[in-house]
Amino acid sequence: MTTDDDEIQYNKSLLGVEHEVGVFEVTKEKILGFAISTGETDPVFIDEEKAKESKHGGLIAPPTFCNIFAGDIKRPDIGLEFGDLGFHAGQAIEYSNPVRPGDTLTAKTKLKEVYPKTGRSGKMVFEVWETSFTNQRGDTAATVRESFVHRSKT
Repeated sequence: MTTDDDEIQYNKSLLGVEHEVGVFEVTKEKILGFAISTGETDPVFIDEEKAKESKHGGLIAPPTFCNIFAGDIKRPDIGLEFGDLGFHAGQAIEYSNPVRPGDTLTAKTKLKEVYPKTGRSGKMVFEVWETSFTNQRGDTAATVRESFVHRSKT
């Protein structure tokens, strides 16, 4: 493998193609559980009565809430022909609109890019996916961008 991305062998027809990957129901219990487990103290995330007095008019999920669904997503296999070891390399979450109890979120994902890089452990290939979560009104709640790295064990 060279650092020329034309020589990375994978199913390039998947690049930029959106795939519906799940529908997720949002409950008050899920929001509270996530907020408490992440140490949130803002009343808009943990106190229904105080949240009613906020500009949101009720309880909302913390901005990183959609992350709990990202782990359940099954992405298409891109058929990458490189390495024998793969792992999660990082993520970024772009928050767009509040998520509320009773929302139904639809997740769609697409392969954004595949690129090589050489690091201390040798040559690696990064696979980057972007997943958008849209509520029942058609508003984007959040976009999660995840990177996965592939390399050889040796």
